[in-house]
Amino acid sequence: MATRPEGGVFARMMARKSIAQVQRETETSELKRTLGKWNLLLLGVGCIIGAGIFVRTGSAAALHAGPAVLLSFVVAGIVCAFAGLCYAELSSTLPVSGSAYTYGYTTLGEFVAWIMGALLLLEYGLAASVVAVGWGGYVVSLLADFGLHIPPQLTGPAGYTLMRDGVPVLVDGQTVTTIFNLPAFLICLSLATLLVVGVSESAKVNNIIVAVKVSVLVAFIAVGGLIVISHFGELVAKNWTPFIPEGQGNGKYGVDGIMRAASIVFFAYIGFEAVSTAGQEAKDPKRDMPFGIIGSLVVCTVIYMLVAAIMTLLVPYAQLNVPDPVAVVVDNFGPTWTWLAKIIKIGAIVGLTSVVLVLMYGQTRILYTMARDGLLPRVFATVHPKYKTPYINTMLVGVITAVAAGFFDINVLGDMTSVGTLAAFAIVCLSVIYLRRAAPELPRGFSVPLYPVLPLLGIASCAYLITTVPWPVLKFFLWYMAGGVVLYFLYGIRNSNLQRGLGQEGGPDMGEYVAPVGEQR
Repeated sequence: MATRPEGGVFARMMARKSIAQVQRETETSELKRTLGKWNLLLLGVGCIIGAGIFVRTGSAAALHAGPAVLLSFVVAGIVCAFAGLCYAELSSTLPVSGSAYTYGYTTLGEFVAWIMGALLLLEYGLAASVVAVGWGGYVVSLLADFGLHIPPQLTGPAGYTLMRDGVPVLVDGQTVTTIFNLPAFLICLSLATLLVVGVSESAKVNNIIVAVKVSVLVAFIAVGGLIVISHFGELVAKNWTPFIPEGQGNGKYGVDGIMRAASIVFFAYIGFEAVSTAGQEAKDPKRDMPFGIIGSLVVCTVIYMLVAAIMTLLVPYAQLNVPDPVAVVVDNFGPTWTWLAKIIKIGAIVGLTSVVLVLMYGQTRILYTMARDGLLPRVFATVHPKYKTPYINTMLVGVITAVAAGFFDINVLGDMTSVGTLAAFAIVCLSVIYLRRAAPELPRGFSVPLYPVLPLLGIASCAYLITTVPWPVLKFFLWYMAGGVVLYFLYGIRNSNLQRGLGQEGGPDMGEYVAPVGEQR
C-alpha cells in the first residue's frame, strides 16, 4: 500500500512511486538473459525501419534540406543515440516494464509523469495520424496503377491545393482543393475497431512484416542504385547541384534547413526504445546494450541515407513533398519496372498498416495506465467484458486519430509528433542525471558512458531541434502543455491513487490485454 504524500502542493507534485510498488503493479516475471549483441542490433533495425522513411523523408528534402537531407539523417541519428543510451541505463536500473511515463513516475515524481504522459499522447496518437496519411497516399497511388481513382478532393487535408510532382493537380482545367482525407480516416477507424476485438500477438506475423518492409527498401535501393549508377554524372548535375541549396531563411535550405529537416526525419528513428527495454534480457548489458543501440542506429542511418540519395537523384527534390515519396520515385524507375513499383507499394502499405495499429495500441495503453493510476477518469480503464480490451478509450483514440488524419496536413502533424517526442527524450536524459544523484547505490546493468556529458548533450540537442520547428506548431505545443498542466491540478492531483494513499489496486480491475503484432515505427 502506498503512503499518502505529506506537505504542500510542491511536495505532492514530487510524489514518487517506489520501485517495489512499480514492480508489484507490473507483475514482471523473471526474464532469461538470452539476447546477444547481434540479437539486439537486429531487434533495433527491425523496430526502427518503418513509417518515417516511407512518409516524411520527401517533405524534409523538398521543403528544407534538398539533397543534403542525407546529413539531416546523421544529425537525427546522433540525437537518438544520446537518448537511447539514457533509455538503456533507466531500463537496466529500474526493474519495471513500462514506458517513459513509468520511469518519470519513479524518478522525477507524479507531475513529471503527467507531463510525460501528455507528451507520449503526442508521440503515439499524432504519429498514428501521420502514418495513416502516408498509408492513404500509397493506397491512392497503388489503386491508380490499376485504373481505380478515389475523387482527388477526398485524398488530402481540408483546404489544401492538391499537388503532384511539384505542380497543382488539375481536374477539368481547375486546381483541386482537398476537403478530407478519406483513406486515412477509414484506416484509423477500421484499426480501432480491430483493437477493440483484440489482435493476438504473433512473433511469426511480426517477423513477416519486418521482412516485408526491409525487403521493400532493399529492392528500392538495389534497383534505384542500378539506375543511378548508369546515369550518375547526369543525375548529379541535374538534381544534386548544388548539394546544399542556398539558404532562404526560416529553415528553408542551407545549414538551417539541414537542422530543420533533422527534426523532421527524426521521426524515422523512433522505435530504438525497443532495444533499451530489452536490457533485462541482454547477456552482457554493459557491452551489448551500447552495441545494439548505436549499431542499429548506424545501420539504419546508412540505409536511410542510401534511400534519400536515390530519391533526390532520381526525382528533383522539390517534387517530393508528398505523403508517399517512395511511390513517386518508383514510378520514375521507368516502364520496365512497373511490376516492381506495384510490389513496393503493396509492401509499404502492409508495413504502414501494422505501424498504425501498434501506435494506436500504444496510445490506448498509456491512457489505460494513467486511468489506473487515477490521473485520468476511470472510464479510460474500463475493460470490455467479452473482448478484455479497454474499448471506450480505444474507440475515442480511433475517432481522434481519424479526425486528425482526415483533416490536418501531414507536415503539421509530423512536427507536433516530433516536438512531443523530443521533449519526452529530454526528460528521459534528465531522469538519468537525477537518478545518479538521488540513488547512486542502485545496481545498474548499464551505465551511460561519459556521464554527465552525454545526458546533457541529449537534453541540449533535443531542445535545439525543438527550436527549429515553426512557431505555429510550437505555439500549439505550449497551449497543449498548458492545458495539460491545468487538467493535472483540476483532476489529476485530486484523484491520483498515490495522493490518496492507494496502490494501483485502488484502481479498476486490469482485465486481460490482447496485444497486437509488436512492431514499431
